[in-house]
Amino acid sequence: MKHTSNLALQKMELDRTDRKILYILQQDGRIANVELAERIGLSPTSIGERLKRLQREGFIEGYGARLNPHRLGLGLLVFVEVLLDKTTPDNFERFARAVKLAPEVLECHMVAGGFDYLVKARLADMTAYRRFLGETLLSMPGVRETRTYAVMEEIKRDAPLPVD
Repeated sequence: MKHTSNLALQKMELDRTDRKILYILQQDGRIANVELAERIGLSPTSIGERLKRLQREGFIEGYGARLNPHRLGLGLLVFVEVLLDKTTPDNFERFARAVKLAPEVLECHMVAGGFDYLVKARLADMTAYRRFLGETLLSMPGVRETRTYAVMEEIKRDAPLPVD
């Protein structure tokens, strides 16, 4: 499913039923249409049509499993402030292309403020992070400076979006 930031999609009105569907799907993306229909109080056909529309209109971007990073040996979560040497469109584009190729990077956001990007990354441990920092992040185009914040405890993770 392709991602879009079209303002027309944001203006589309969602009724209470659509919002309830979205809420339930965020809790259990594997719920069967029949069970979803029962919980909502509509027929499976009606639910199927609404799901297709919500996907087509970009409210539902996809489905996937939430994995336990610790079980996968990825116990270190870091946030990294990245400051570029020049804030030019070309530099932004080159950095964006490079960061998209780094599998350790879970999220990367251009931000307003004292630095240019906030990177969220997962790695095995501090040794793996040091290697990632030196071999990957600092070698990306235009990176002048970084500041790293290692997460000591995750308080809230993968929270559903408020759809009410």
